Amino acid sequence: MLMPTHATLESLIDRTVESVEPVCGGDVAVAFKVRLAPQSDLPSVVFAKTHPNAPSGFFSTEAAGLTWLGSSNTLAVPSVVKVSDDPPWLVLQWIEPGEPANTTDESFGRGLAKLHQSGAPSFGREDRRATGSRQLPNDPCESWPDFYASCRLIPLAKLAADSEVLSTNTIKGIESIAANLGTLLGTSEPPSRLHGDLWAGNRVVGAGGTNWLIDPAAFGGHREFDLAMMKLFGGFSSSCFGAYLDEAPLDRAWTDRTPLYQLAPLIVHAIKFGGPYISTTQQVVNNYR
Repeated sequence: MLMPTHATLESLIDRTVESVEPVCGGDVAVAFKVRLAPQSDLPSVVFAKTHPNAPSGFFSTEAAGLTWLGSSNTLAVPSVVKVSDDPPWLVLQWIEPGEPANTTDESFGRGLAKLHQSGAPSFGREDRRATGSRQLPNDPCESWPDFYASCRLIPLAKLAADSEVLSTNTIKGIESIAANLGTLLGTSEPPSRLHGDLWAGNRVVGAGGTNWLIDPAAFGGHREFDLAMMKLFGGFSSSCFGAYLDEAPLDRAWTDRTPLYQLAPLIVHAIKFGGPYISTTQQVVNNYR
C-alpha cells in the first residue's frame, strides 16, 4: 500500500500530522486514519483517502454526494474536511466504530425512507457528474425508465461488450430489457434522493449504534434501486426493511422488480471481478426473455 507523506497531508489540510495508519477503504481507494496535532476548533483524527488513478473529479463528486445526502437531515454522513482532485484526496470526519443497538436497524430503515422522501430535482444529477468505479453517466432524465436505460443498462452493456466479459447473447438481452423498461418497471414515482451504492459496507455503525452513510454514488432515482442493492449482498435485517415499508410503503410487487434493479450492480461486478457474477448476470437476463 502506498503511504502518503506527512507533508502531502499537511499541505492539503494545513495541520501538523502526527501519525498515518492504513485502514480498509474499499476496492479502489487507499485509505488512512490520520492523527493531527491538537487544535481547539478542529478534529484531532480524520479519515483520508486517495486513488492511484482517479478519474477527473472523482473525489469532488463524492464530496458533493455526501453533502447532498447530509443536507436532507435524515441519516448521518461524515462531514467533508477537505477535498482535492489534483492531487486526488478526500479528507472526512472520522467515524469511531461502535456496536449496533437494539434499534439500529429499525432506525436505519426509517432514516433511509426519510432520505428517499427528501427527493431530488430530477432522475440523475443536476451537475451531470459521472459516479462509481465505472464512471456511469448521470445526465438528468424526465422519467426513471429513460434514466435506468440510458445511464445504467446501456452504458454497462457496452462496457461488458468491450471487455468481452458477457456473451453476445447476454448483451443483447440487456439491451432488450433496457428497451422495455417502461413496461417492466411498473408505477412511476417522483425521483428520490438515493445513496446509489447501498451495500452493507457503505453503512457504518458508529458509537451509540448510530447509522452513518459513506461512499455514495448519489443521484436522483427510484427508491427501489437502493433497496435492491441492500438485498443483493445482504447485511440488512428484516426489521430494517419492515421499518422502511412502515415509513414509506411500496406496492406488493416491488420485490418482483428487485432483480431488474440488481442487474446494474451485477454487471458492474461481472466486469470488475468475473467469476460467479457472470453466471448470475446471465441468469437474471434470461429470466426476462
